[in-house]
Amino acid sequence: MRSQTVLSVLAELAPAGGDRVHDVTRGGQPLVWLDDAERAPRNADSDRLAAVDALHREERVLRRAWGFIAGQTEIDGVRRKVRVPLLTQPVRIERGLTGYRVVPAGDAEITPLVEDRELAAAMESAPGLGSAGWLDAIGTRAWLWSVAEATGLPIDATTTTTARLPGDRLVMVCRAALFVARDVFGGGLVDGLRSWSGRDLTGTAFAAIYDPPDPFSSDDAPADRGDASTGRGSAWRGDGSARGGPFSGRRLGSGSRASAEEADVLSPLPLTRAQAEVVERARTAAVTVVSGPPGSGKSHTVIAAALEVVHRGGSVLVATQSPHAADVLAELLTRYPGPVPVLFGNAERRAALAAGLAAGSEAGVSERDLRVDRQAVSDNHSSVRDRTREIEAALTLHSQAAELVTWQPLLSGLAADVPGAFDDAVDLDAVVALLETDHGPSRWGRWRAGRARKRGLRLLRPSPGASGTADGSGLRGAAGMRGAPGVPDDRVGDAIRAATAQRAAARLAATGGTDLDSQWAALHAAEDTLAEVVGEAMRRAARSRKRWDGDARRGAAALASALRAGRNRRRELLARLDAVALVRALPLWIGTVSDVDDLLPATPGMFDLVVLDEASHVDQIRAAPVLARARRALVVGDPRQLRFVSFVSDVDVAEVLTRHGADDRLDVRRVSAYDLAAGAAPTIWLDEHHRSSPALIGFSAKRFYDDRITVATRHPRTEAQAPIDVVRVHAATVTKGVNAAEVDAVVGVVRSLAESGRTGIGVVSPFRAQAEALEKSLLKAFPAERIEQLGLRVGTVHAFQGSEAATVVASLGLVPSDAAGRRRFVTDPHLFNVMITRARRHLVMVTSLPDPDGLLGDFFAYAEKPPHPDPGPDPTGWPGTLAAELRKLDLPVRPRYEVGTWHVDLCTGPPETALGVFCEVHPDGPPAHIARHRALHRTGWHLIDALPSRYHNDPRRAALEIAAALTPAAQPAASSGP
Repeated sequence: MRSQTVLSVLAELAPAGGDRVHDVTRGGQPLVWLDDAERAPRNADSDRLAAVDALHREERVLRRAWGFIAGQTEIDGVRRKVRVPLLTQPVRIERGLTGYRVVPAGDAEITPLVEDRELAAAMESAPGLGSAGWLDAIGTRAWLWSVAEATGLPIDATTTTTARLPGDRLVMVCRAALFVARDVFGGGLVDGLRSWSGRDLTGTAFAAIYDPPDPFSSDDAPADRGDASTGRGSAWRGDGSARGGPFSGRRLGSGSRASAEEADVLSPLPLTRAQAEVVERARTAAVTVVSGPPGSGKSHTVIAAALEVVHRGGSVLVATQSPHAADVLAELLTRYPGPVPVLFGNAERRAALAAGLAAGSEAGVSERDLRVDRQAVSDNHSSVRDRTREIEAALTLHSQAAELVTWQPLLSGLAADVPGAFDDAVDLDAVVALLETDHGPSRWGRWRAGRARKRGLRLLRPSPGASGTADGSGLRGAAGMRGAPGVPDDRVGDAIRAATAQRAAARLAATGGTDLDSQWAALHAAEDTLAEVVGEAMRRAARSRKRWDGDARRGAAALASALRAGRNRRRELLARLDAVALVRALPLWIGTVSDVDDLLPATPGMFDLVVLDEASHVDQIRAAPVLARARRALVVGDPRQLRFVSFVSDVDVAEVLTRHGADDRLDVRRVSAYDLAAGAAPTIWLDEHHRSSPALIGFSAKRFYDDRITVATRHPRTEAQAPIDVVRVHAATVTKGVNAAEVDAVVGVVRSLAESGRTGIGVVSPFRAQAEALEKSLLKAFPAERIEQLGLRVGTVHAFQGSEAATVVASLGLVPSDAAGRRRFVTDPHLFNVMITRARRHLVMVTSLPDPDGLLGDFFAYAEKPPHPDPGPDPTGWPGTLAAELRKLDLPVRPRYEVGTWHVDLCTGPPETALGVFCEVHPDGPPAHIARHRALHRTGWHLIDALPSRYHNDPRRAALEIAAALTPAAQPAASSGP
């Protein structure tokens, strides 16, 4: 579809504006009048506001206001109470000895009732607006009167008295106050969308999503990463099945295509294979789509991709649905060295950024210093590769030696047919290289390959006086290659593999076996150092002299001025900035989708990459201006969690689409930004769960994700926990949407958790009325100080999407007599999935339903007895012998213990200190073995390679050493995973 058509349709379906709230005290919300706009006294009302602020610290619901229109008047034919703040600002309040200090947490903004935004911007540019003492300054009352008049409400007097406000008219109150704002004033998007329709959006992410290229285009197709571990080998090396080729490990080394591509993704963040694929694709693909269940590291992946693009000289805009999600990403960025992000919608961080920009910048990092950084990255990357190759070589040697027992009965015959393979003077690597030479399908290529093959076969002829045959006898009299010209290729390949196994076994015997402990430690230390060096290089590259030229400095100074302005004025100032120079100097920006359209210049392709986070929760109307501002898009979401809520009617959608000849992709009521992107590009699925204990994610994994989730948090320690409790409430009723019995039960549960020392507690309910009742009761039960100590939060399931807590207490709010529609609301799969996946360690479900059926009944049955995976069958061979010896030491043994996408040969020890034992090299070869060790090490596993050669095939000795490693002193600290 043409961009102009899309934007015209979206503009017609966009809301004209948000609801205008005329009474901020409706619903019983308190209004605390202040004598000092910077401080609030300690009294019952301010204590309650402090507690509300603590409960909703991520939502920023507390507002400070300067000036009010108050009284009563007729609005839309109805007489209404009016409490309209004229200038407001999101704030937090901090406790002091004698009162509360009011701390800014957002922009000072004129009431949305002033619909002339140019006038609002001019008013917001008044000097000293909202500063300390501003309310008592000369001219302030005149300014407030001008704002009040601009609202169109009929005011007729000014007062500072709040004791008795009029009931028959409106006055302007020149006082400061604190209040709770639960309704966000929604700005209209119509004008913005129409203005975009007049611009050329060719080459933007918007165009790529609404008019995607041919899905079979080679430019946009995902790279064929290959999989050397499953590829077929040559006749000389074997096909990887049955006995396997002794060279399979060598083929899977750092020179393989898959390993080389993965090594190119260098990040300060640890990445899984799927996450690395996202980062790699986001470099160049017009659209990259990422999906994954809760806790799969989507935010982690977003940050890694953003840092990568910036490090390669690009710019990134990260747009989220909620301010809390933007804060989460910003907080994650602080854990890794990299460019300082511009949080253009966050007042607290924006003030610090503005101060830093206004102070000016240094000359920037020189190209010489950047070369030093690049060399440091290269050197440390080489160190990691060297450590990896050492371990790979050791594992390959062990695998080759382990095959000797298979070849032993055949050695004499193979030595007779191909004696040169068993000559220690013959370089078997050189032989294999010649036998496998491929010079292409041409006649000349086939001739060259034949010549190379002949040279390889000549090398297998025994040298004069050679004495190292398979059975120890001399070669004289044995049939050599010259005497056996008809030896089949397969026979030659078998001889090479057998000889390689024999040499490997001799070398292992001489070196004392395969002990990798020190090499693993060296590899992990090298990887940690590389991550630090890469992060530092990214940070310094973002401050290079090339980025910080004269235009960039001027843009940064202008940005500092804009950041200190009011919201409407800042919109004007930002629109005048040189976008190219600005993003060159400051390449990483984070804000909400509303902030993007409200505050950033409307410049097509302003950024190289836009990350649209929580995209299933974002509608097309708000996503379109974000996508238009970048050349490429990384769209992240989970369609199985809560979706956006649309108030557009089906009739309006059908009428507008028909009139414009548009297709159903523009059904803004049903098609989210994520849905749209998923139709334009293939989706990369992040299947590993890294947040919760296994039982907390198990039900969702099976019910909502078709068992497509692998649990990377699985460990006997986490499986030993009983993380789901069901608290049943009897004789409950629902009055005005509130189940009071459940409210009392929840308060009791929270009190019990607090007494046991738990912190990080979230209280959630599907229903707003129930959530508000819970909040009211918790505010009565706990003072603000205790709420802060507990990290207590309360809200609806919708408010908790994108959040998590160590312990979550959920109140269903249902009773058996409820209408079917009320129960359907709770059992909506999207809502229920979010509700039961917010907890990291413990979920308490409070319910008044005695014996529910359907989804609720299935979940309660699961909660009472979450399934535990059956242990694998007892292994054979060395793993089975070792398992038997461990059991003789009274150690529990769990064979083939699955963790994420991997498995551990033997898991042994008590739950708290259990460790993983690898008894054999991974079936897919040494690279897979190394990848498995890396992944499990990052999740905190203590691992041991108990290969038989390490213990000279003595299982008793191996068991004793493993038992010694189970002591707490031998356990390493847990590492942080993705």
